[in-house]
Amino acid sequence: MSSLIASTPFSVLDRSRTREGHPPAEALRDTVRLAREVEGLGYHRFWVSEHHGVPGVAGSAPTVLAAAVASATRSIRVGTGGVMLPNHQPLVVAEQFGVLESLFPGRIDMGLGRSVGFTDGVRKALGRDKDDADDFAGQLDELLGWFRGTSPTGAHARPSEGLAVPPFVLAMGEGADIAARAGLPMVIGDLRNREKMRRGIDHYRARFRPSPWAAEPYVVISGTIAVAATPEAARRLLVPEAWSMAYSRTHGTFPPLPPAERLEQLAMSDKEFGFYEAGLTGQLAGTEEQVAHELETVLKETGADEVLVTTSTYDREALLDSYRRLASLKG
Repeated sequence: MSSLIASTPFSVLDRSRTREGHPPAEALRDTVRLAREVEGLGYHRFWVSEHHGVPGVAGSAPTVLAAAVASATRSIRVGTGGVMLPNHQPLVVAEQFGVLESLFPGRIDMGLGRSVGFTDGVRKALGRDKDDADDFAGQLDELLGWFRGTSPTGAHARPSEGLAVPPFVLAMGEGADIAARAGLPMVIGDLRNREKMRRGIDHYRARFRPSPWAAEPYVVISGTIAVAATPEAARRLLVPEAWSMAYSRTHGTFPPLPPAERLEQLAMSDKEFGFYEAGLTGQLAGTEEQVAHELETVLKETGADEVLVTTSTYDREALLDSYRRLASLKG
């Protein structure tokens, strides 16, 4: 057992991926069920995500889903990875997290991202456009102001004001710089591009300014980790998501996850196959021994404080087994 792995918290982000032949409602129930399972395995946090109008993702209302997860669990921290702040009024986001923290005190995390809708149609429906992401730093400051009671409007967020809900910034694009200047913990991925990830972490640490929310930098690295009895079984866990990503890159829509067996017989165009192979490359996947070696290397290279596992696959039993095997690395 690695002492570095043993001392690093492991957390889970589940995106409520839909599966071929299964209704979206089942994906949401699967998320709640998985939260209970990983709580029993000793995982530190369980986060849910925000996607709008995506056929392959059922999780469109993360604070609502977080409430269901928190009420189905007892001790694991629950939060969002993340609420996409440009899609919402900061006051409403503050109110939602204030309610969550009031109902489940000391267990709620506020993970925040700067993405807007996936397609032009979704952005139009949300009343947003791509440029709205440019003011993420201002939106973040406004949101945190509601908790501090410093809004220049003279209004007050209830029951949020005075509560301490830990904020995290999802470091996409300029996110690392924004997290550093705001003095907030940062979540950064993905594990396939280690050099880019290390640059983002170095940038964040070099520019970090202590704040009431964090006295020093806190880095959460995120990505897919698949653990199985054999390297081949671990690779099969990656296949549905890799194909779904490849399909989205070539067709412009993100489909439900298909079973790996069907994909093994599927003909792909050269372009699609290239994206598919890229999706299988560089992930942390293999047996317990192989993943432990790779993970320890990544932790040494990055000095990360926490690991957020974002694995999605069609086979829910194999996914849970992967989380069991990963938890076993901590001894």
